[in-house]
Amino acid sequence: MYESLRSRVIPRLRYTQRIIAAHPARFKVVACGRRWGKTTLGMTMAVYRALGGQRVWWVAPTYLMALHPWLTFKRRLADEWVSKTEYARHIELESGGSLTVKTADNPDGLRGVGLDFIVVDEAAFILEEVWTASLRPALSDRQGSALLISTPHGRNWFYRAFQRGLDPLVPDWHSWRYPTLNNPLIRPQEIEDARALLPERIFKQEYEAEFLPDGGEVFRRVREAATAPPDAHPISGHRYVMGVDFGRAHDFTALVVIDADTRTMVALDRFNEVNWGLQRRRIAALARRWRVSDILAEANAMGEPNIEALRRAGLPVIAFTTTSTSKPPLIESLVLAIENADLRILPDPVLLAELEAYTYSVMPYSGRVRYQAPPGQHDDTVIALALAWRLASTPGLTLAVAEI
Repeated sequence: MYESLRSRVIPRLRYTQRIIAAHPARFKVVACGRRWGKTTLGMTMAVYRALGGQRVWWVAPTYLMALHPWLTFKRRLADEWVSKTEYARHIELESGGSLTVKTADNPDGLRGVGLDFIVVDEAAFILEEVWTASLRPALSDRQGSALLISTPHGRNWFYRAFQRGLDPLVPDWHSWRYPTLNNPLIRPQEIEDARALLPERIFKQEYEAEFLPDGGEVFRRVREAATAPPDAHPISGHRYVMGVDFGRAHDFTALVVIDADTRTMVALDRFNEVNWGLQRRRIAALARRWRVSDILAEANAMGEPNIEALRRAGLPVIAFTTTSTSKPPLIESLVLAIENADLRILPDPVLLAELEAYTYSVMPYSGRVRYQAPPGQHDDTVIALALAWRLASTPGLTLAVAEI
């Protein structure tokens, strides 16, 4: 009965997905590129086990990352459940099996239950203790199994689990690694477009599923790029441009000037707890000193009224609205410039520290890259530098970036 039901409810897997699903290993580790199909594989295996009478958990790093699987499970099993508890995201099936969707942000909430099968989604983004102290013990009394699926994120515990699965002397474990290109539904041109637009490290990690030594860092070769002389002076006939990141509440306002002809950073100013009028005067003074031809300033929050005031004062300010669409290409252009030695930057300790600490994450399911400073740290000099580089590398830029 349930084999017939499984064939109706479960979609057909691709060849490489079927290899993983059919493998006898108790613990399966799958590292793969974005859009390879790991979530489809995991959901299919979870439904198959639950329809067979097993207790199954799906564990994701956050609530938002767990939402899509939960909605999919509800839709796929709509005619098969005996009961459904929405707040607990738990489904009881006629087969005697059950399927529960959990999040890993509260490890204590994952204890005390015996399970037959667990899918750990984006395992590289879950704390190791969630696996070792909560999930792995839950499989012990029922001799349960697990599928760990993720895009790599440095060489953390997921990397060590992957390495364990490569050891032929550990028969309970097996690992697979597939790049995005292995998915025949993804056009090769899409991948080539990503290769052209993304920094090399991010492409290797997110699309080629490579385990890189440090997972979330964005900028490489920062120290090698820090060769700009700190005592530069304006050169007649050169084009100078400025980037401005206005500080909020406890943040800093940062100003960066680049010589567009030599592609060299020539000035940096950074300050906080200064009223807006004085901030604008400092911007104007630096712009006059370097005779800047254009200023690109972030328009978010208090940026817009300050931009209008600077324009009234006669400064050539272009507004840049930072959004989830406009920020990635802004940062990625700067990453490539530093990586390829196209830009020389000042050896300022704050700037170097912010660049080296800058990190990224990939949004679940949309696949969008989100760039940001680590929690509790600043990125004002990074943004100001990226804005200035946008002007220096794009002659004739006169339009504000549209807000999505």
